[in-house]
Amino acid sequence: MADSNKAAADKAKKARTKKKGSWSKGLKTEWDKIVWTDRKTLLKQTGSVVGVSVVLCLLITLIDNLGLQLIQLVIG
Repeated sequence: MADSNKAAADKAKKARTKKKGSWSKGLKTEWDKIVWTDRKTLLKQTGSVVGVSVVLCLLITLIDNLGLQLIQLVIG
């Protein structure tokens, strides 16, 4: 019984070691699949995100201020 437990433990240990190696190999494979954008596209997309964020910030601020003034008008 002890021999079978030891054999099972050894087999599990080998499987974990093999799994670690395959994990790093898989990570390398996936890393090589990444396609990095060029500088022009990156700057264009970053500018778009910043621009939309600023517009939304201004819109939310405007709606918030109008709501606050409406509440103050009702409370009075």
